[in-house]
Amino acid sequence: MVSDENATNDTATIYAEVRRVVGYVPNYTRAFGARPAVYRAWQQLNGAIRAGSDLRRYELATLAAARKLRSSYCSLAHGKILAERFLDEAQVAALPEGLSPADLAVMELAEKVVTDATSVTAPDIDRLKSFGLSDDEILDVVLAATARCFFSKTLDALGVQPDAAYAKLTPALRDVLTVGRAIEST
Repeated sequence: MVSDENATNDTATIYAEVRRVVGYVPNYTRAFGARPAVYRAWQQLNGAIRAGSDLRRYELATLAAARKLRSSYCSLAHGKILAERFLDEAQVAALPEGLSPADLAVMELAEKVVTDATSVTAPDIDRLKSFGLSDDEILDVVLAATARCFFSKTLDALGVQPDAAYAKLTPALRDVLTVGRAIEST
């Protein structure tokens, strides 16, 4: 990971931009410090996927993919978003319990894509269609899951730990969302 002291050019610019928004430079940003063009491409790709998606559905698919990938970083990040914007902490901690059949099918498809994309069949797609999802909405679920593969696997392969800030989540939520690497100690 590129430290603040060693950040130059576009990396230094990225760090400054992220610091303004988040208040600090997350470990995932530092992991891409040596390849700022890849980080920018990831931002663009992920932004394009989110822009076309129902945000709640995107977060559910992303969380399902992150948990199946055993990515604590992404599970914590997207579980936190779900708890702040769409569900309460107890509901997030209990997922997939309490979901509608459509939301459950979304999470299950995301998990299946991550586990073995070749195992996705017409009945999987037809199930989502039976709940009213369009082809475009189903594509959004697949895109969320496959994009998570790239990002989560990159972070985990580099040994990137979730930021210490996640330790501030309530223990019930933090513990259920920590599915792989431990949160960075302060």
